[in-house]
Amino acid sequence: MDAIDRKILAVLQEDGRLTVTELAARVGLSVSPCHRRLRELERAKIIRGYRAIVDPEAVGLPFQALVFVTMRQEDRDTLLGFEKAVAEIPEVVQAQRLFGDPDYLLRVLTADLAAYQRLEDDHLATLPGIQRLTSTLVMKQVVGSRPVLGPGR
Repeated sequence: MDAIDRKILAVLQEDGRLTVTELAARVGLSVSPCHRRLRELERAKIIRGYRAIVDPEAVGLPFQALVFVTMRQEDRDTLLGFEKAVAEIPEVVQAQRLFGDPDYLLRVLTADLAAYQRLEDDHLATLPGIQRLTSTLVMKQVVGSRPVLGPGR
């Protein structure tokens, strides 16, 4: 990947709806080479997809919690079962396995505290292998959906 590929990625992260013609103009290429580079970035899975960034509050999900999960047991089958179950909970919009303690970090969106409490009681607390859940409520989003590549990177 060279500087032009990085520029293509930076521009697309700011506006993923650009046409190839518009993208080519912004990165200083003609359409054909830009299109070839774009397809190669997609083929190599550097660009994993295109999507809209949706404001959770605007769709009725203003309540956000970060849930730290400590596992009781960490054998392969338990971890795979936990990860599969977490992936099936739509309110979990991000899940990361961590080194050290805690073992996982989940980002959860719900309508309000009562909805979160029901989710924790009915789903999160019943996930396989859990020893402890620790929830932290998000007061304010300071940085979110920042591009991976942008000016200065």
